[in-house]
Amino acid sequence: MGLEGGVLRVGTRGSRLALWQADHVAERLREAHPGLVVERVVITTAGDRVVDVALSRVGDKGLFTRELEEALQEGRIDVAVHSLKDLPTEMPEGLSLGAVLEREDPRDALVGPVSGGLDGLSRGARVGTSSLRRRAQLLARRPDLRVVDLRGNVPTRLAKRERGECDATVLALAGLRRLGLEHAAAAVLEPDVLLPAAGQGAVAVQSRRGDARVGRSLDRIDHAPTRLAVAAERGLLARLEGGCQVPVGALATPAPGGLRLHGLVAQVDGSVLVRGVLEDAVADEAAARALGERLAARLLANGAGEILARVRVAVAEGTVPVWGEA
Repeated sequence: MGLEGGVLRVGTRGSRLALWQADHVAERLREAHPGLVVERVVITTAGDRVVDVALSRVGDKGLFTRELEEALQEGRIDVAVHSLKDLPTEMPEGLSLGAVLEREDPRDALVGPVSGGLDGLSRGARVGTSSLRRRAQLLARRPDLRVVDLRGNVPTRLAKRERGECDATVLALAGLRRLGLEHAAAAVLEPDVLLPAAGQGAVAVQSRRGDARVGRSLDRIDHAPTRLAVAAERGLLARLEGGCQVPVGALATPAPGGLRLHGLVAQVDGSVLVRGVLEDAVADEAAARALGERLAARLLANGAGEILARVRVAVAEGTVPVWGEA
């Protein structure tokens, strides 16, 4: 028995982007299950409450997901919708990744009055971002930039830039597109310039393990190619024991008979980047995760472990700088 004619409570954060994602999931489910009634339940997370502290200093394990997962475990909602890049690789007890929707463009975008991409920024320009991954790669390419922490949802960060808190900012292209704000992007940053976060651009639907009625219904909106790609990226992230706020990038793309996975670990100041790429046949999620784990092992053997250890110490001590070197 599916969801036809039933009621489904969908948990989501309250930002414009989160609500768009929840409504997108609801629309897909209604298409698959005529007569379904969707009730949207807005839940505030720790990441929504703490808006004046750099993410790297708050901690990232479940920062934007924990309260949603607790509501799901307690039966207050039937599914939780997340930006997949926010979802920790270790799933809480009793929960599973019920569906991954078809991915939007995973690349990052540069926003600001600039032409020529990163190279078009003036010397010493202030670039706002809350991501250590973005910070590191920006400084690796342009060590003269000043990188300032910029928190908030997409419209808030755009408004802060317009008020002059920074000269430019970097945002996920997927979020801009979903909010009809793609025109704000001055340039799309290719992965060889700025490798995205694992799972960037994908929407995840989390459900209770063993809830067969919901699970069978979510199968109908799951996008298998996206699920395999993000499984590889999250396999790499899990092996590195990383989260959404460590300077790790990962992107899996289709290759003949399988996937090509690019991975990166970076020193926060951009002085050291450890990159790798691995391609192999991938038949299922287990094989995709294994591909990610193998690439992570290669990165660790090439010095990524030492970088991540230094980053974790800096984060724990609160010594990650707010500004890059001018």
